[in-house]
Amino acid sequence: MKVIAICGSYRKGNTEWMLKKLLERAVENGAEVELILLRKTNIKMCLGCLACEEGGKDRPGICKIKDDMNVIYPKLLEADCLVFGTPAYFELVSGILKNFMDRTCAIWLRLQGKSLAGVAVAEEGIGQAIQNMKTYASLCGMLWVGSVTGLAKNPGEIATNKSVTRRLLKLADKITRSV
Repeated sequence: MKVIAICGSYRKGNTEWMLKKLLERAVENGAEVELILLRKTNIKMCLGCLACEEGGKDRPGICKIKDDMNVIYPKLLEADCLVFGTPAYFELVSGILKNFMDRTCAIWLRLQGKSLAGVAVAEEGIGQAIQNMKTYASLCGMLWVGSVTGLAKNPGEIATNKSVTRRLLKLADKITRSV
């Protein structure tokens, strides 16, 4: 089983910690894992040109933009489960994660049947961030496995929340059992 976590945080901190904690447990459960830090990638904005759909269902996945998504696409297709992580900005997913989601337009038909889980952290409220991920899963025909949310203001603060840690481990167990 392969689990890929996508970190949609612009800085190292709570979101990344949550994803790493979840992936550590997934490894303990026998999964092969990878963490992709979007802040360290060169992913351009989707042009909305729909060139990726010109081949139809028989030939999806051709994006004319040449950037790091060309390396990430095969990883996503090999994965059994994706885990999106985001800080909640204005109670939505971060811009960098939304851009990543938009750029999967080239392969969205091939994500059908895969599992998706999400983690989100915010100072005050998560709002629609998890719902954004659930909507993405539904549109792609993915199985929504679950989510963990937490409140924290400063980088590293979420690591002191034992409830969040327990829920992350439980979600990792659910992911590795459901795939």
